[in-house]
Amino acid sequence: MNASGQLSPVFLSNVKARMIFRRAAQREFTQNAVAVFVALFAILLTTQLIRLLGDAAGGSVAPEAVVALMGFNALNYLSILLSLTLFISVLLALSRAYRDSEMAVWLSSGVSLVAWVGPVLRFALPLVAVIAVFSLVLAPWALNKSAEYRTRMDQRDDAARVTPGAFKESGTAERVFFVEGGAGADGRVRNIFISTVQHGRIGVMAAAEGFSETHANGDRFLVLGKGRRYEGTPGTTEYRVMEFDRYAVRTESRELRGVAKTPKHLSTLELLQQRQPDHLAELLWRVGIPLSALNLALLAIPLSFANPRGGRTNNLVFALLTYLIYSNLLSVSQAWVIQGTISFGVGVWAIHVFMFFALLLLFSRRVMVFSWGRLWR
Repeated sequence: MNASGQLSPVFLSNVKARMIFRRAAQREFTQNAVAVFVALFAILLTTQLIRLLGDAAGGSVAPEAVVALMGFNALNYLSILLSLTLFISVLLALSRAYRDSEMAVWLSSGVSLVAWVGPVLRFALPLVAVIAVFSLVLAPWALNKSAEYRTRMDQRDDAARVTPGAFKESGTAERVFFVEGGAGADGRVRNIFISTVQHGRIGVMAAAEGFSETHANGDRFLVLGKGRRYEGTPGTTEYRVMEFDRYAVRTESRELRGVAKTPKHLSTLELLQQRQPDHLAELLWRVGIPLSALNLALLAIPLSFANPRGGRTNNLVFALLTYLIYSNLLSVSQAWVIQGTISFGVGVWAIHVFMFFALLLLFSRRVMVFSWGRLWR
């Protein structure tokens, strides 16, 4: 304050400069995060779609299940995707500030490198909370629902498996179906081909039309109309040809079974209740994702240093290497907990504490460089 009791212009200008600094940092972090997330999410959906379409073409996934499974898989990977988004968005914003010499202006105006911790934390903490929700709650729920959906699709009866224009194997692997035309308004399909193998004899049926029929006792039949059946033994000339106006083929559902529960499919509460090593290792991974996201957001501050006269990608390569090392260390800790090499209590915090000390070391190195640079000038 001055002699009249009012705030000095220098103090007001410093406060105003710091407010501008915080708003500019938050705005650039948010813009980068939106762009990075959209790009990464598009890559995720594309890769998942290609893989699921390949599985559908191979018959291991029903075509109508592709969209649902893609949604479940996206929920499962969103925690990792958001963690990477947080790291890259902070890294890109600060690297741009170095390349455009904006960081030099902030440092010369009294804003130290440590002052970036506040804006980064204000931007990162809400995202870390969202990552924790996805990692601890939504990801295991999505994996469990995906497994249940796959099981339910596998347990459909043979008639429900038939897809026009594609050969489909029955649930018992004794029949192969082919339907040329889909069901019309009357529920009948056109031009049906069925191949069966029973007691070493091959039977082939071709019919002009067919439809599904359910009897009072619950048995389901695929009823064929106006067709022929060819039956014989491979390697011999003994074949029989029969014509029919109506032929009913019983369709069977697979035996109902539950979802095979692995630690990945269990909720976080169930993992806490079951203290086996593999359950604790899965819990370590889920807890480690949000903790690593927070550490990585702070690590992006010293890792973003870029010499405007040097290469533009050197720091990005080193930052990517840091992310891969951190992720691999989490996987190694998970494996060590399963093997009993380390306890869960040590594994759940050791890697994060190690990376936090690495963060402090990088900060001290960068702050010392800038301090010596100003002293030399």
